[in-house]
Amino acid sequence: MNTAQAFELARTARDRAFTLAMKPSLAELGARSRLSMPIQLVGSERVSIGSRVYLGPGCWLLTHEPGGTLRIGDGTSIAGHCVLSAAASVEIGRKVLFARNVYVADHRHGFGDEHEAILDQPIEDLRPVVVEDGAWLGQNVVLLPGVTVGRGAVVGANSVIREDVPPRSVVAGSPGRVVRRLDEEPQPAALKLLP
Repeated sequence: MNTAQAFELARTARDRAFTLAMKPSLAELGARSRLSMPIQLVGSERVSIGSRVYLGPGCWLLTHEPGGTLRIGDGTSIAGHCVLSAAASVEIGRKVLFARNVYVADHRHGFGDEHEAILDQPIEDLRPVVVEDGAWLGQNVVLLPGVTVGRGAVVGANSVIREDVPPRSVVAGSPGRVVRRLDEEPQPAALKLLP
């Protein structure tokens, strides 16, 4: 066994031990899921993780009291340094793919009181966020409150999504807009007829 293989074996064993240690604190943790250290969990008793889910290192899963809930469906893969923050409800479907640094929140900080620091103001604009089965969120994507990302949709890197994403579409930009429908048939190139 070379050094890289030994490192991977040790990391896998460490992550399995951490995952097993975290299981009692979670609302649900499905079989063969892996939490790769370090992961920050706040309000873990309201976090449900399905089977065969991967959470990469540096992720932060946060549920706010009293009723924020976070559900992650079977087979989903969330790369490192992603933030999922739920004050109402964040629901991630099955076999969803998150690239690194994705930020999902169903709320925002209040900022209406000019005499209070924003940090000290209550959260507001609580609206559930849903990412449906089979979607893919690219690097540095931000999902804002109330957004639904449709089944099988692709959200391009660095996009800020503040409106629903239709199923089987590609959305990119800030703010995000549909740039392509995945169900459209590609147009065949025109044939040049020889004389």
